[in-house]
Amino acid sequence: MKTTKRPKYSRILIKLSGEALGGSTGVNICAEAVASMAVQIREVRDLGVQVVIVVGGGNIFRGLSGSKHGIERATGDYMGMLATIINGLALQDALEKIGVPTRVQSAISMAQVAEPFIRRRAVRHLEKGRVVIFGGGTGNPYFSTDTAAALRANEIGAEVVLKATKVDGIYDSDPKQNPKAKRYSQIRYAEALQKQLKVMDSTAFSLCMDNQMPIIVFDLFRPHNLKRVVMGEKVGTLVTL
Repeated sequence: MKTTKRPKYSRILIKLSGEALGGSTGVNICAEAVASMAVQIREVRDLGVQVVIVVGGGNIFRGLSGSKHGIERATGDYMGMLATIINGLALQDALEKIGVPTRVQSAISMAQVAEPFIRRRAVRHLEKGRVVIFGGGTGNPYFSTDTAAALRANEIGAEVVLKATKVDGIYDSDPKQNPKAKRYSQIRYAEALQKQLKVMDSTAFSLCMDNQMPIIVFDLFRPHNLKRVVMGEKVGTLVTL
């Protein structure tokens, strides 16, 4: 009798950068890129996997770059948080168009467009088969959406943080500039820190390391890659103890 292979993870958190939603240019919102992401997310949800997503806002506005142009840092960060809500709504729209029930929760109150972030409510949505998108970062300036992803993953009991990027893992140098760059299939937190590999910002990385939350960095732009990761295939780079 044939046995169907089951997913390795039952609850995952996907960290999507704003640039990923911008497609090849990384700017604004690319409808084709968002639709493609939605299809991959539906693939894993259809396996019975509970999916949480944290979106960035760098395709619209980035607080750090704003502060370099004279905008006060805290104000710039709040502007960036609002950009993540725009991205979250775009992704919600794409998911619901293909039949995936989705809720957007925001760390900043805006009742007309998103629910407030309430941990128990988020978990209940997951149990009912809904995809939950967290926008608004942590709700505080000076913290990145990487940190929001690490924080929410631990809060809602995710088993892994999947960092979706445009490259197929972590390299010892920039593969675009160095054709001989070495890709890691697996690396320990301590080694990644020692070699100053930019997996996530230091606060997010420390949160994952302290709570033994594994991170997988992978290329979302390859078809079915998200499903392959969830099924336990060796895709991208695993960061663990």
